[in-house]
Amino acid sequence: MRIVYMGTPDFAVLPLQKLHRCGHEIVGVFSQPDRPRGRGMKLVPTPVKAAAKELGLSVYQPESLKSEDTLRLLHTLSPQAIVVAAYGKILPPTVLQLPPLGCINLHASLLPAYRGAAPIAWCILNGERKTGVTTMYMAEGLDTGDMILQAETPIGENETADELHDRLSALGADLLAETLERVEAGTAPRTPQDDAKSSYAPMLDKSLSELDFLKPARQVHHRICGLSSWPCAATTVEGKRLKVYASRLCPDRSGVAGTLLSGGGLLIACGEGSVELVTVQLAGGKRMDAAAFLAGHPLPVGTRFGG
Repeated sequence: MRIVYMGTPDFAVLPLQKLHRCGHEIVGVFSQPDRPRGRGMKLVPTPVKAAAKELGLSVYQPESLKSEDTLRLLHTLSPQAIVVAAYGKILPPTVLQLPPLGCINLHASLLPAYRGAAPIAWCILNGERKTGVTTMYMAEGLDTGDMILQAETPIGENETADELHDRLSALGADLLAETLERVEAGTAPRTPQDDAKSSYAPMLDKSLSELDFLKPARQVHHRICGLSSWPCAATTVEGKRLKVYASRLCPDRSGVAGTLLSGGGLLIACGEGSVELVTVQLAGGKRMDAAAFLAGHPLPVGTRFGG
């Protein structure tokens, strides 16, 4: 199939590579413009741009899909379908109506649940036991188009958003390949979404980071796992900021909420049960496991974490 692929972050790399291996004619790859990053604020190519260049594909990075130049370019490329995976820009009606086989989106949730920008993190934050990926025909609403195919997967008890992200990217790559095969053959299903069952997964922000150990351990654990990539869960200990990247539930241990229960690890009591901090980073330091942290920063039992 002759396609234009639109994607930007790491999540969209495996699907692009999969479609290329499947032999689709990828006539252009659209990605968001490069942005300055790091201390030197140097322009860094998006992950999809870097992957496309390795495959020898043409890359386009328009600031807007609404410009006449961009629309003219898309008409020139003449795709049968436009395939979108975490592109980060809204497709205007002029683009949605352009390809004869439609615009097809890969979304990292089991729609209609978790429409929006951060479905992977919010599934974990809300304690979901399963999630998945959905392919759909794009419409003007936010992730509201008719569904084509879905693939489901359980969420591990200690699985972080980073780990789930990688699994869903691979799962989505396979589902997208199957979807395009069925669209091209004219056998793709088209299932309208039930808006009454929809939910929204807004963008994450730093206000979510602070851990509240007065809450049940399960909620604290989900906060740590769900924010593992960004903005990262955090607390304070002895007046210093401590980021927490991974944890384990310990429901049978209890104590005064927010206090250290064990000198042999970072086991912190919560409102119900306790949570063991597995991977941490003290302000100004390096990320490390709990044992390494305690070797350099021994803490007595009863040390208070948080405000």
